[in-house]
Amino acid sequence: MIFQSLAVGTKTGYKLFSVTSVDKLDCIYESETPDVYIVERLFSSSLVVVVSLSIPRRMNVYHFKKGTEICNYSYSNNILSVRLNRQRLVVCLEESVYIHNIKDMKLLKTLLNTPSNPSGLCALSINHSNSYLAYPGSSTIGEIIVYDANNLSTVTMIPAHDSPLAALTFNSSGTKLASASERGTVIRVFSIPEGQRMFEFRRGMKRYVNISSLSFSPDAQFLCASSNTETVHIFKLEQHGPSGEEECPTWGSYVGKMFSAASSYLPAQVSGVMSQERAFATVRLLVAGQRNVCTLATIQKLPRLLVASSDGQLFVYNVDPQDGGECVLGVCDTYCVCVYITLPVTPLLLSTPGYSEDGGAKKGEVIPEHEFAAGPVCLDDENEFPPVSNQQLS
Repeated sequence: MIFQSLAVGTKTGYKLFSVTSVDKLDCIYESETPDVYIVERLFSSSLVVVVSLSIPRRMNVYHFKKGTEICNYSYSNNILSVRLNRQRLVVCLEESVYIHNIKDMKLLKTLLNTPSNPSGLCALSINHSNSYLAYPGSSTIGEIIVYDANNLSTVTMIPAHDSPLAALTFNSSGTKLASASERGTVIRVFSIPEGQRMFEFRRGMKRYVNISSLSFSPDAQFLCASSNTETVHIFKLEQHGPSGEEECPTWGSYVGKMFSAASSYLPAQVSGVMSQERAFATVRLLVAGQRNVCTLATIQKLPRLLVASSDGQLFVYNVDPQDGGECVLGVCDTYCVCVYITLPVTPLLLSTPGYSEDGGAKKGEVIPEHEFAAGPVCLDDENEFPPVSNQQLS
């Protein structure tokens, strides 16, 4: 998929940008809704979901091109995150998750009493055929619940990390899931739906960091990670085996084979560290200590790394898919887009997970009220909401 749209929430409203070149950033829509802290656009369509700090328990769904509200839902607690694809719209509260059918906004399922998740951490595959949802299965360790949002059933539980989760993301096809914990030292990639570990990357060993975002490249060959440090890491997802051995081995490959052989008889913790892959490419940001959100995209047929910082800047870097190394800024060094990023808070105590089986709420739970705009709304129009396309990096 080629990412061509950027949605930004600000204290004075929200803006939608078109990101099709590295030398300009076109604002295609601007709203004056105040204190927007969540804004999600459905790909390049006109459907936008907005949540404001003034009414943090209400989700508004707009058709921004027509300037009309499609519907709104109110919930029992503050909305912490919203995820959507062409099939489902997911709303995450601190201890519950709501799954809507995006074609008519009907509430299909409510996952109640989920483990305390005060940052609203969750991920939804953008591939509506593999519409998998991932969210924390515990608030004390890094368990991941993988849920089938199409069939409304739990798929698996992945014991991903020893400490609580900090970041989750699917690749564009919904076949891989990447995760990081609050320690921020190790990033793991699992196969979906099996939940088998495929890759393990080490971000660093000297210090714990707060990883704020993970993102796969459109072809799932690379994975980027940003944190509160000055470095953004890009990892390459490639399997090493007998078929990939070099004809003329280097000293580095020789040492690597030695480590691989030694890991079979060393303690598990030591062998695990030795087998972890290091970053393929890196970016050195100008400022450390801020929360950053990163993504890998194809712009003007070339791979780019986009980094949005909480001080309102968007950086676009060129990525060398062959040799990696230090990435350099594109033609235009930086865009000022007034990014409004909400910070996660400390997780609370563990709650007992539970699910409603009737697609609504359990007895005693208030089902969210909603209002639909007057007149028919054709949300499944193929022209209005084109399907996601996949393209390879060049």
